[in-house]
Amino acid sequence: MDQKGDLSGACTTSGAAWKIHGRVGDSPLIGAGLYVDNEVGAAAATGAGLEVIAVCGSFLVVENMRQGISAQKACENALQRIIDRHGGDVEFQVGFVALRKDGETGAASIMNPFEFALFRDGKNRLAKAKAMLDKHTSFYNIYR
Repeated sequence: MDQKGDLSGACTTSGAAWKIHGRVGDSPLIGAGLYVDNEVGAAAATGAGLEVIAVCGSFLVVENMRQGISAQKACENALQRIIDRHGGDVEFQVGFVALRKDGETGAASIMNPFEFALFRDGKNRLAKAKAMLDKHTSFYNIYR
């Protein structure tokens, strides 16, 4: 968010090893890996891109915020949709970060650990996101 209160967003794909040749991840798909609506807020995703694509994850987070839901709860709702699609049996990682137009932030992930950078009051800090499941992940099960 700039000094005028306008929002923008950017994301990149990890280029993870062992991906399917020619695969398009969630990053270049508007509404999946990234979505910004300057009237409402912005969201970005990381992790298992196919899961994010399946629920239009970042769009879903922003649409939840449009309905008046907090940025934190909007991230959690999108993750719960992914978890529910798998009957709660999830062995991959997805994380969302969100910023509402009013400056409120949210971040959540399926498993621990998930940290994100937050700039507030002129200072950068590393923050821990809320995990939806009591599981831990490693780099090797972030991507399916």
